[in-house]
Amino acid sequence: MADTEEKKAKKPDKAPRPEGAAEGDKAAKPPKAAKGEKAAADGKGAKGEKSAEKSAAPREPEPKVPARLKVEYDQAIRSRLAEQFGHKNRFQTASLDKVVINMGIGEGVADRKKVEAAANDLALIAGQKAVVTKARKSIATYKLRDGQAIGCKVTLRKARMYEFLDRLINIALPRVRDFRGLNPKSFDGRGNYTLGIKEHIVFPEIDYDKTADVWGMDITVCTTARTDDEARALLTAFNFPFRQ
Repeated sequence: MADTEEKKAKKPDKAPRPEGAAEGDKAAKPPKAAKGEKAAADGKGAKGEKSAEKSAAPREPEPKVPARLKVEYDQAIRSRLAEQFGHKNRFQTASLDKVVINMGIGEGVADRKKVEAAANDLALIAGQKAVVTKARKSIATYKLRDGQAIGCKVTLRKARMYEFLDRLINIALPRVRDFRGLNPKSFDGRGNYTLGIKEHIVFPEIDYDKTADVWGMDITVCTTARTDDEARALLTAFNFPFRQ
């Protein structure tokens, strides 16, 4: 008993902890960063720099390339036609107004899906969404009712018109089977020309292996010419392959 009391007496007492020590220790530790702040700090790497570059430097729009036939008309064809017909005003010279492509689907009376398939093919050829045409009156002989889908059409103007004619003259018409030239008499007397194509698969946009049916189409080229002679000279300048 005496030994234990002596040991207790020799053992030094613990120094009292000063007030506010716990609070000071806690204050000394830096606060933990939030998850969002860590992600923001990590994002300063390669990905963060790339995103900053994209936001800082927006992508420049690609320059628009004018249609080849449009440039050729403005630079050479217009002046040549004005000299040929003696026009003093540049607006007297004939020019292209629009191109109308029409596809009549007689089988669409029995199956509406064929009209939709033809409209999709026409949209690929023209580069513009086609409009489904509907019957204006009912005909009992053909089992046709008013408002029933029987075809599709599309109207092209400006740049798309010139681009379509470029593909028609240089790519599609040479692929027509037994092609011997266009009929030079297919003018309506007011400067508009119409030609027919029996198979729409002559255009390279159509995949022959994926096409179930083959349809024909009528292409009408509308011009501002007052006479057929001016319209014929205009289309000849665009290298329309008229039959001699």
